[in-house]
Amino acid sequence: MDLDLARQQWEDGNRRIEAARSDPGRYRSLSAQVDVVISGLRERVGQVFTLDELAGAYDGADEWARTLLDDADPEGTPTAEPGTVADAAFHAYARGAVDYRP
Repeated sequence: MDLDLARQQWEDGNRRIEAARSDPGRYRSLSAQVDVVISGLRERVGQVFTLDELAGAYDGADEWARTLLDDADPEGTPTAEPGTVADAAFHAYARGAVDYRP
């Protein structure tokens, strides 16, 4: 995937999560889900990575993020926004890339 396009999608996901701040319960839930996907990224990508490596992990992220989220809350309601949650998680995790630039 093109890195610039991926970063744009990650930023859009982050904006959608931030827009939920007006609904505190929903925002807390989405933020907790972002944390679950970030933990998954640590396992998939590691703590030392480049933006290109992170973009490589983005391929199929909606599917594996949904699995992580479902496993994290097996009794809960299915995640309605796994793509948004995954995008926001990638946005946050990208800041740790060795070649990160705003």
